[in-house]
Amino acid sequence: MEEYTKYEQARIIGARALQISMGAPFLIKLSDDDLKKLAYNTVEIAKLEFKQGMIPITVKRPLPGTVNREVSVKPFDQTKLE
Repeated sequence: MEEYTKYEQARIIGARALQISMGAPFLIKLSDDDLKKLAYNTVEIAKLEFKQGMIPITVKRPLPGTVNREVSVKPFDQTKLE
């Protein structure tokens, strides 16, 4: 697993928080108590999803020359949704 830069992390979490605020379903299970503790803050929910590796986003990093490298945290595991 390669590490994301702080800028990539901010972009991924921000994009996911926007998706959640627009009505996208959560990728992790959260009880009502958990949501109340987080104060229904979409950024905090997106941070939890990011820490658990549940966000299926790939980052393209341009390398010197014309080569691009795609980086993802780990393969998205759909079984965690159930």
